[in-house]
Amino acid sequence: MDMGLNNKTALVTGSTKGIGKAIAIELAKSGVNVLINGRNHEAVEHIVNEIKTSFPNTFPQNAAADIVDIGQREALFEKYPEIDILVNSMGIYEIMKYEDVSDEVWETYFRTNVLAANGLSKFYLPKMLKNDYGRIIFIASEEAVMPSGQMPQYCMTKSMLLSLSKSLSKLTAGKEVTVNTILPGPTLSENVHQIIDRIYSDEAMTFADKEKQFMKTNLPQSELQRFIRPIEIGRLATFVCSPYASAFKGSPIRMDGGMVPTIF
Repeated sequence: MDMGLNNKTALVTGSTKGIGKAIAIELAKSGVNVLINGRNHEAVEHIVNEIKTSFPNTFPQNAAADIVDIGQREALFEKYPEIDILVNSMGIYEIMKYEDVSDEVWETYFRTNVLAANGLSKFYLPKMLKNDYGRIIFIASEEAVMPSGQMPQYCMTKSMLLSLSKSLSKLTAGKEVTVNTILPGPTLSENVHQIIDRIYSDEAMTFADKEKQFMKTNLPQSELQRFIRPIEIGRLATFVCSPYASAFKGSPIRMDGGMVPTIF
């Protein structure tokens, strides 16, 4: 299906692996020229070459930068002053007990998961409004609306993204610009794959069997009863970026595998 995105330019933060990489690949598959972002220049260049090989009609570029650092963020703006799509995918997470979360950790999560995305949005949104076209997506989590209590510092930031997305969306009234948030459930990133393998390292099991056992034991509330694949989120994000999703305004879009038990 032609998603109407050919020759659009998208900056996808944290796109050297996991959900960010999957979104970048799916956008490229739809003809988008993707700006690959990460802190490691070599890792970014590797993904740029991978996408260029797979989708030779697109023009992926290296947008390596630590976007938490204001100076590096401003250098990125100078290099890429105009984009059509911004996907704020970069973020950090870690299971922590509330009593172990210091003020420094709270601040680190706020700067990394919220202020970096806000800084990019603050720069690019006015340009999108002027051009009367643009898409901004924040990647949150089901933890934003259903905190497990295992990552309070992470949940706080993801809930804030929902509020930020809604606030920014109010500024797009009457414009072909949208701001939305995608809330993935438990996703099989590279890190999660390694964790599951470690948990069952002494078991003679296929990964599929490990996955089923983990879901049954640890996430019985999941209706999907498997981890969401990053490509699934990539496909959803591509649709949300497309002209077909122009009526999505300030929407929290859940792809949680049935984790959240409420109607809304």
